[in-house]
Amino acid sequence: MTEPGKRIRIAVAGLGVIARTVHLPLLQRRADLFDIVALSDLSPARLAELGARYGVEPARRHTDAAAMLSSGGCDAVLLATSGSHGGLAATALRHGLPVLCEKPLAYTLAETGRLTGPDAGTAPLMVGYMKQYDPAVAEAARLLKEIGGAAAVHAVEVTVLHAGGDQQLAFANLPPAPRDLPAEQAARLRAADERLLDAAVGGDAGARTLYQILINSISHDLSLLRLFTGAPATVDHVATWPLAPDGPPEPSVEISGRLPAGGRYGIRWLNLPDCPAYRETVTLHHARGALELVFPSPYLLNAPTTLTAVDRHGGGERRAVFRSVTEAFEQELVAFHAMVTAGVRPLTGVAEGAADLRTSQQVVRRYGELTGAAIGGEAAS
Repeated sequence: MTEPGKRIRIAVAGLGVIARTVHLPLLQRRADLFDIVALSDLSPARLAELGARYGVEPARRHTDAAAMLSSGGCDAVLLATSGSHGGLAATALRHGLPVLCEKPLAYTLAETGRLTGPDAGTAPLMVGYMKQYDPAVAEAARLLKEIGGAAAVHAVEVTVLHAGGDQQLAFANLPPAPRDLPAEQAARLRAADERLLDAAVGGDAGARTLYQILINSISHDLSLLRLFTGAPATVDHVATWPLAPDGPPEPSVEISGRLPAGGRYGIRWLNLPDCPAYRETVTLHHARGALELVFPSPYLLNAPTTLTAVDRHGGGERRAVFRSVTEAFEQELVAFHAMVTAGVRPLTGVAEGAADLRTSQQVVRRYGELTGAAIGGEAAS
């Protein structure tokens, strides 16, 4: 732990879309808190481009993330590589480096177990669920507490209109995917992730696709459920269906069940690649009204989330709207800095990240029960 207010020397592993559009620009914006001192990526071209842009000297640009972590010279690490982060997170913690880990934290519960075992060290870890740090979410949590907290929630409805990546990222003018990825190393990493998927849910293609949607996207909604009501108590219904017979390989997903205090939740994640804009709506219904959150695309920095609080007033309905252009990802970085320098507990650490994995595996197991799909790995037990 360093002293509060000190700049953190941070290393960034993985220079893909989320790093380019969000993390690196915000780390540079918050130069009062962070100093980008090392980068890693499989692509030498990406390393050269972004290393020059963010002032990282050539000797601190690595094509191997593990080598970057062992090279020293940093106070913390941000993991934004593709696939499971369990292995790199464990390596970072063994080196005593606090971790900000993009989701998914891991593919398997066994990986998360190694992040808290005797060999993990004592460095803290935060999972990157930036929506938990959104000012509108914080205000919704405050209002919910005033009316009785989780016990007051009658139902939670979540609808995600998941627009295609090209729709969400057209504004960013990102360069084409790099062509200099080392084929053998990339194949080795893909094979490792395939083995982890087998260990998590088995070999059924539908189950694996569902699981990846859960841990890569719906996990944000599970994190909000945990924040407002606690993790789902049951998974009663699961359905997946394609947009069209010749449509995208990822289906739409529907999940519902019971909340810990007795209310119900329902999540609809609709894969709509040609939808003009991403939109996510989370509504908490209670006896006197509702709290409705509407999130824009996460790639649009400082685009406000809208909270509408609806309740009775006299003989009618009163609506109060809250918006803030304070960026959720930036608030997450501020919270990470506080975790590293002052020991402030993150909203999602290893235990909470493992809880979301556990819920995701319960969804897959219920999917198998309802469809007859053969579920294996941890999800089957």
